[in-house]
Amino acid sequence: MEEIRVSPDYNWFRSTVPLKRIIVDDDDSKVWSLYDAGPKSIRCPIIFLPPVSGTAEVFFQQVLALSGWGYRVISLQYPVYWDLLEFCDGFRKLLDHLQLDKVHLFGASLGGFLAQKFAEVTHKSPRVHSLILCNSFSDTSIFNQTWTANSFWLMPAFMLKKIVLGNFAKGPVDPKMADAIDFMVDRLESLNQSELASRLTLNCQNSYVEPHKIKDIAVTIMDVFDQSALSHEAKEEMYKLYPNARRAHLKTGGNFPYLCRSAEVNLYIQIHLRQFHGTRYAAISPEMVSAEELEVQRTNLSNNRKSDNES
Repeated sequence: MEEIRVSPDYNWFRSTVPLKRIIVDDDDSKVWSLYDAGPKSIRCPIIFLPPVSGTAEVFFQQVLALSGWGYRVISLQYPVYWDLLEFCDGFRKLLDHLQLDKVHLFGASLGGFLAQKFAEVTHKSPRVHSLILCNSFSDTSIFNQTWTANSFWLMPAFMLKKIVLGNFAKGPVDPKMADAIDFMVDRLESLNQSELASRLTLNCQNSYVEPHKIKDIAVTIMDVFDQSALSHEAKEEMYKLYPNARRAHLKTGGNFPYLCRSAEVNLYIQIHLRQFHGTRYAAISPEMVSAEELEVQRTNLSNNRKSDNES
């Protein structure tokens, strides 16, 4: 029942990567919780944003693997924000506090939507260098909950948990996916009423991404071919919104592929981040990149600049 919680990897993560708590707002109750692993000299790390039901721990397999390969990885958990602009302002202050100019964002479901909105809000003074959007969406109207978004704050915690659990996979799934669902249910239980209500409010209040404001950002869209909370129409909308995005398809993985298909997800993240090796926006320590790869990257960059100048 608690396979992931008692696994050696999870226990190694909890014992070696400290949980930090940071306040950047005037309101002391707004606390960001985060795990920061890998070389602190990296100024453009990859930051992971969880779904409605998730906490900073849900990306522990990405934190362990990627930091082991030399990347700087931050996995975080949001404070209570009821409004998208308020969230974006708080996240910008957090990046300022961590002295990070630009970052790569990996967002799962709600996390992906928030990542897109943050990139959109900061487009005049860009803070996002690239996006990986996992099982994510670009328009909250797909959930048909915009009319209830303003009443989540009134609902008791058990009702909010019931709403979230309604999107979890039903029916038979393979053992790894079952373990991932159990772990996410456990994480969901750790969230209080205001944390859940505020996340559901952000997830459902009427809003959509304006793609023309983030058209210059490198994007990878990661999704699964089996059952997930996202409809086929929502996935198609994402492809239309980002016609030049790289696509990372997983045959199976359900709502939480980063937990139950972590090896594949980590490989796709590496492929996405590799395009920035040898640049000031690399999320990896230069010592961990071979001289041959750096030479290839520099050649690609100079060729791209030439073609841009010619066009």
